[in-house]
Amino acid sequence: MLLRPRLEDISVIAYQIGKIIVAVSLCMIFPIITSVVFKETVPLFDFIISLGISLCVGLLLILVFKTEKYLTWMHGMVIVSLSWLFLTALGAIPLYLSGHWKSFLDAAFDTMSGYATTGLTLGIDLDHLSMSHQMWRHLIMFIGGQGVIIVAISFLVRGTGGAFKIYVGEARDEKILPNVIQTARFIWAISTVYLIVGTLFLGFIAIFEGMPPLRAFFHGMWIFMAAFDTGGFAPQSQNILYYHSFIFEIGTILIMFLGMINFKLHFSLWTGNRKEILKDIEMITFSSTLLIGFLLVALGFAKTGGVYQNAVMLFRKGFYHLISGHSGTGYMTVYARQFIDYWPSLALVSLIIAMGLGGAMCSTTGGIKALRIGLVFKAFVQDVRQLIHGDTAILVEKFHHIRDSILEDRQVRSAALIFLAYIVLYIFGAFVGMLCGYPFMDSLFESTSAAANVGLSCGVTSVTMPVVLKL
Repeated sequence: MLLRPRLEDISVIAYQIGKIIVAVSLCMIFPIITSVVFKETVPLFDFIISLGISLCVGLLLILVFKTEKYLTWMHGMVIVSLSWLFLTALGAIPLYLSGHWKSFLDAAFDTMSGYATTGLTLGIDLDHLSMSHQMWRHLIMFIGGQGVIIVAISFLVRGTGGAFKIYVGEARDEKILPNVIQTARFIWAISTVYLIVGTLFLGFIAIFEGMPPLRAFFHGMWIFMAAFDTGGFAPQSQNILYYHSFIFEIGTILIMFLGMINFKLHFSLWTGNRKEILKDIEMITFSSTLLIGFLLVALGFAKTGGVYQNAVMLFRKGFYHLISGHSGTGYMTVYARQFIDYWPSLALVSLIIAMGLGGAMCSTTGGIKALRIGLVFKAFVQDVRQLIHGDTAILVEKFHHIRDSILEDRQVRSAALIFLAYIVLYIFGAFVGMLCGYPFMDSLFESTSAAANVGLSCGVTSVTMPVVLKL
């Protein structure tokens, strides 16, 4: 099917893509409402035009390619891949019309960055971007964190078999409830509750810090969207540094931690099984790598007499960026070039490794993921023990992830393969950066950040960077 698609394959793919486009495009109603509330006339027409174009494309695909054919696994993979490209192109239209992006490619860059919860941006003068366009930027990140496919299977895709194939196609393979439609709706339910609570939480902090109430709650909502979905977009060009608030930074740390947790673990916590968080291999692995990373960052600054000698500053600049990178969020409280100019090599490499590792499976994070790191580590320990005890000994390694399981070779091979693929991707991106004239460390930092959907930048990502890097 992949190499020689038949007409019926094309119909299945186009029909489902059309439904996904319609479902996600209808979310433009929220920035339209925002533009009406704030009386933003020009942005209102930007979104009306964009919504009209998107609905036309989606409905045309639905009407022309309507089919009842059952989806295969390959259909699911192709549908997801092409949906992301369609949604990026259509979602970029209102951003480009705003005039805050130099080219349509730059607007598409930010749209993909939003849907992928990466957080790298090429926007110009974000401080004066309209409220409705800010709403759209952060909304696509909120949608992307839950999964753009989650939107479709929550409301439009019918038939749990087909829905599951699309669900897995977006790299989600854990069903929380009996079928994926119920799972998708649960994910949206808890995300909406968290959104309301998080908006109030950050909004009141912003008011306490002196921001006007209405602006405070909108900033709180946008920052929560990007923090919970480990994205990293912010309404100000200085990112979290703009707020100059220790309390605000603590608040975003808590939300970033919530965002990197497996949604199945969220379900366990919501149903009263709170001990699960202490036993799960992902949480143990993430906590261990975060602790080791912070010790290395602190050691790096201590040995070189760095700029963050004060414990509070080390926490606000060192630990904050480590958990921001490790969780895949990408929020920053320093200027981009300070990573290269002020961070010692040991601390910088530790941050790059943390970005590459990522958070939990079935969460909003990117990167290799803690479960795979834990499985590879356990396999390594098992092999060492096997060497010590000899070939005649039969050793069984167990791990706990939602339930107790026995470590199997197929799990280790799968984890190791994806681990290796990510490493290759990080290095490949670094070589592309060097071919474009950037130093190795700058290129590796930016490549890892982009490929792991983190969003921290050392200054490479900018409007002036070569087109090949944008692509």
